[in-house]
Amino acid sequence: MVSCRKAFSSTVEALAAQDNSIFVIASDSRGSVTVGGFAERLPAQFIEVGIAEQNAVSIAAGMALAGKTVFVTGPACFLSARSYEQVKVDVAYNKTDVKIIGVSAGVSYGPLGGTHTSLHDYAGFRVLPNLEIFAPSDSIQTQAITRYLAQSGKPAYMRTGRGDVEAIYNENEAFDIHKAKMVCNGTDVTLIACGETVWYAQQAAIQLANKQISVRVLDMFCLKPVDETAVITAAKETKFIVTIEEHSIFGGLGEMVCGITAKSHPVPVITLGFPDDECKIGKSNELFAHYGLDTQGIINTVLKQMGR
Repeated sequence: MVSCRKAFSSTVEALAAQDNSIFVIASDSRGSVTVGGFAERLPAQFIEVGIAEQNAVSIAAGMALAGKTVFVTGPACFLSARSYEQVKVDVAYNKTDVKIIGVSAGVSYGPLGGTHTSLHDYAGFRVLPNLEIFAPSDSIQTQAITRYLAQSGKPAYMRTGRGDVEAIYNENEAFDIHKAKMVCNGTDVTLIACGETVWYAQQAAIQLANKQISVRVLDMFCLKPVDETAVITAAKETKFIVTIEEHSIFGGLGEMVCGITAKSHPVPVITLGFPDDECKIGKSNELFAHYGLDTQGIINTVLKQMGR
């Protein structure tokens, strides 16, 4: 088990060691992002701005216009909210080669309360032009996305959790970076998940198979551009879809899938996420269970929809 944030930091450090045009900027967050080793090994390619997320993004945009590839790192709750205007204008509108890396996303900081949740970032960033959005589900996928970001030349936002996560993919797994990854194939129901909810979806599929329910699991790790073809195919080939995300039920994966199916092939879509209410305080696994986003919650949703 390895956390996605550590997979990111080790990968970007290795890439930057081979390419001095790659920089990392931190906002008093090198510990949270685990880029302390990067700062020690490559001090000339590391910039610390202190608690100043807006400055971090604008500095990164200026450096990108001078030919650098810049990763701006920090807690997702702050990067996606405090620096929203800078991401919109300096990064998205100007198509600068800046990567916004938000760690400890969703409810990773659950015990610290609502100020430290980021359940709005998909919704906020989806509407910005030119900005790709990624939510890796394990360390292997995080490494692959980080390598892509380092050479894509495009603005992007990637969010990761905080704790160690179970491996879903093998070391040599190949990813089509803008296509959903099929984790399990099935014909009764499709579970579409992203980020840390993918593992819960996979485990739910395994347990539902014991009840003779065939489950397809799609890892929608790239939320923009979204793989509409995978969604439409799932709508045609399975009876209904359940989406699972560590995000508000508004503006994220669920509403995205609803929009695609409504236009192309309407089927029932049940969206699992955080409701329009103040989030409870607790550890992430406790909150996943409370809001029905864990394995048992997903199983219960599928069985209810099937009348079982």
